[in-house]
Amino acid sequence: MKKHRRRPLGWGVSAFLVGALAVVAAGCGSSGGEKASTTSTGPSLPSSIGKGEGKLNLIEWPYYSDPSFAKKFTQQTGCVIHRKDAGSSNQMVALMRAGGGGGGGQWDLVSASGDASLRLIKGGDVKAVNVDLIPSWQNFIPIFKSPAHNTVDGVHYGISLQWGPNVLLYNTKKLSPGPTQWSALYDPKYKGQITIPNNPIQIADAAFYLMHSKPSLGIKDPYELNKPQFDATVNLLKQQRPLVKLYWNYDTDGRAAFAGGDVSLGAIWPVDTLALQAKKVPVKEVIPSDGATGWADTWMLAKKAPHPNCAYLWMKYVTTPQVQAQQALVFGETPVNPKACSFMNDIQAGSCAKYHLNEPVGY
Repeated sequence: MKKHRRRPLGWGVSAFLVGALAVVAAGCGSSGGEKASTTSTGPSLPSSIGKGEGKLNLIEWPYYSDPSFAKKFTQQTGCVIHRKDAGSSNQMVALMRAGGGGGGGQWDLVSASGDASLRLIKGGDVKAVNVDLIPSWQNFIPIFKSPAHNTVDGVHYGISLQWGPNVLLYNTKKLSPGPTQWSALYDPKYKGQITIPNNPIQIADAAFYLMHSKPSLGIKDPYELNKPQFDATVNLLKQQRPLVKLYWNYDTDGRAAFAGGDVSLGAIWPVDTLALQAKKVPVKEVIPSDGATGWADTWMLAKKAPHPNCAYLWMKYVTTPQVQAQQALVFGETPVNPKACSFMNDIQAGSCAKYHLNEPVGY
C-alpha cells in the first residue's frame, strides 16, 4: 500500500459527523476563448471552458493525479500535468502563498483539505468557481455540493473530491468484548495499547467525546470551542497522554503498529482496516453510536492560475464516476459522486460497501 498522510475535514472551522449524527457537519482569465460573466451579487465567473492551454500545475496529496487515471485526461485534453506532492496542509498553504500569493502565478489547483481550504479562501489565494461547468457536481452526495469548508456565503471556492470517516479500531483477539465508544481511548485500563494520529484533529476528536460525555460543557460543535471548553479538551488530552503507546504521523505507521501487535486500540481510517484485514490481522472498526469526525478534500482554483481552462477540464474529468472510482481505490477513500459505486465494484468487488459509498446520507 502506498504511504500517504490523511487529512481532517476541518481544524477549527467545520465538520460533518458520521454515524447517528449525520451532518453538522475572480473567475478565470480569457485565454483559450473562455467567456466570463459578472453578476451584481457575486464574483465574475466563466460561462464556458475554453481550449486547454497544454499544461496543468497541481499541488496535491500524493497520487491525487496518479497516472493510472490521469494519463487518459492528458490524452483527451492535451493538458500535461506537472505535480508537486505535499506532505501537509501547512505546506500546501505555504506553496500557494509563495510568490505573492494566489498560487504565485505558477500553480493552477490545490487539493486542499478542510484545515487549509478556509485559510486559502480568507487569504485570497483561491477564487470562485462555476459549478455549472462541472456536470457531475449535480450528482454529488448533497452534503458535498456546498459544504462549509469550501463554500462561503453561497460562493463556491472549489469542487469537493473525496472523503472518509475517522474510525475506532481494535484487535478482536486482544480485546474481547471490544470497545464500542470513544471513551476507550481515554480509559486507563487500555494504557500502553493505544495509538492515535499526531495532528490537531485530536483536539476536535477529544472535544467531540466531551460533547457527549460532559454535556454540562455546552459543546455544540467540536470545531468551535470557547475558552472553558477548549481548556477542558486540553486537560483531557493531557490525561490521555500517558495512555498512548504511539502518536502516528502517517496512517501506515499506525497500521504497522496494529500488524506488529504493538497496539490493540486506536483511531484510524477504513483503508487501514481493510489493509490489515487483508493481511489477516484480527481487527474490527467501529463508528460509535454518538458518531465520529471525518475529513474531506477539495480541488481549489488558484487566484493567479496560469492555465484556468486545463484546471476546469481537470475538475470536470476527475469528478466523473469512473475516475472517482479509480482514485478512490488508488488512494483508499470514498468518492463524493455516488454514481462511482458500480465502477468501484467493477474494479474491486464489494469495494463500494467497504468504503461506505452505499450508505445513506446520514452516514
